[in-house]
Amino acid sequence: MGRGWFGFEDDGAASRRSYFTRYNSFVTDRPVRPPRADSREIAELKQLRTTQPDLAPAIDMQIELVETLRKVQSRVPLPWIQQDPQWLAAEQRAGRPAVRFGDIPLEWSDFRLALRQVADILLRHDALEREGHEAIFALSREGNDLTSVVTRWYGNTSRRPEPSEAGAVEIPAGIDHVLVLALRPFLTRCAEALLPRPEFAAWHFGHCPICAWEPDFAIITPTAERRLVCGRCVGQWNYDTIACPFCDNHDRSRITSFATRDGRYRVSACDACKRYIKAYDGRNAARPAMVSVDSIATLPLDAAAIQRGYA
Repeated sequence: MGRGWFGFEDDGAASRRSYFTRYNSFVTDRPVRPPRADSREIAELKQLRTTQPDLAPAIDMQIELVETLRKVQSRVPLPWIQQDPQWLAAEQRAGRPAVRFGDIPLEWSDFRLALRQVADILLRHDALEREGHEAIFALSREGNDLTSVVTRWYGNTSRRPEPSEAGAVEIPAGIDHVLVLALRPFLTRCAEALLPRPEFAAWHFGHCPICAWEPDFAIITPTAERRLVCGRCVGQWNYDTIACPFCDNHDRSRITSFATRDGRYRVSACDACKRYIKAYDGRNAARPAMVSVDSIATLPLDAAAIQRGYA
């Protein structure tokens, strides 16, 4: 037996193993952190999967999208957008949106990552063709024309083409929806910065006052007002309770409405342009509207509307 560590007698390998066992037990004996609680949206989506198992594939995809885009949005700063009031008023009278492409707090490395992650999720859930997925990854590589494509695409879809954005822009087939989702975290921050301003209360058009995209959903408030929800930036604005936001048809006799049995969700369909929009009826609801949840819960209403000939 020889002198071991710290000058004590060492009885060999057994003592050393015993020492390391006691040491490792000490340093690893730490309290285990409880798992982070789900957000209200994720909890509602999981509950929806239990009550409507037929929607499970769509719900699983939505959960991945919500979690991925929320992580991106948490890194996006609130933009400092100070539009001249007279300019903003003139733009609103003309029905042009408030956010120019240069106003978006776009970090291109984050956008490229969001683009690839969204494409992966959609491909995994059979919502994107392999060809579209490959086109997205080719476009997202450093050195490719992503900046020019996205700049021109935004200009041509926001009703304010600038000189550098004039003309058609070639978007690979099937990836328009990927661009919409990947840009959402950045545009949502713009909506959060601007929509609280009183100037937007007078907006009366059927397209978004922030980015000019079409509404993807609607909310009927407890006071029976209708708020449209943008399908790109998720901004909300008040709109006529009857009129079609897509063609501005105000003829009540040419608007068809139907609802779920519990009255929670409604569809307003236009017989003039044959388009429809779904809505969450908050007049007797137990919770506020959650578009990421309610848009999935109402997928059976999409099928019903399509069966009736609406697009």
